[in-house]
Amino acid sequence: MVTESATRLFLRVDFPDGRRLGPGKIRLLEAIREHKSILAAAKAIGMSYRRAWLLVDELDRMFEDRVIRTYPGRRGAGTEVTAFGERIIALYRAMERQAAKAARASVDELTQSLAADFDRQSPAGPDALDAETA
Repeated sequence: MVTESATRLFLRVDFPDGRRLGPGKIRLLEAIREHKSILAAAKAIGMSYRRAWLLVDELDRMFEDRVIRTYPGRRGAGTEVTAFGERIIALYRAMERQAAKAARASVDELTQSLAADFDRQSPAGPDALDAETA
């Protein structure tokens, strides 16, 4: 049986021109805020430094204002989230809370409807579908 606390709703904003803002970028910004370093943030969330750097660069190009500031040469405290970056985090987390609240009853119903004997390791292939329809 799946517990209610195990079910989560994820939010991703897909802008009309293909830009995206989702949980990974927000989690990275929060880790940068905490660790004051892209490298330390990437390590903390299990992401490669290159991937983290590319996401930060994308975020900085996505918006009119920068989301982080880097200070080369400062050991251990070389990156900070800007006020605009903090606003993006706050807006995203607010949208998450609003979406979770709005979807709570539906998510609960879906959770309660899950099969108890589901085996993730045993996907039904085309043969299984043929056997069911025969």
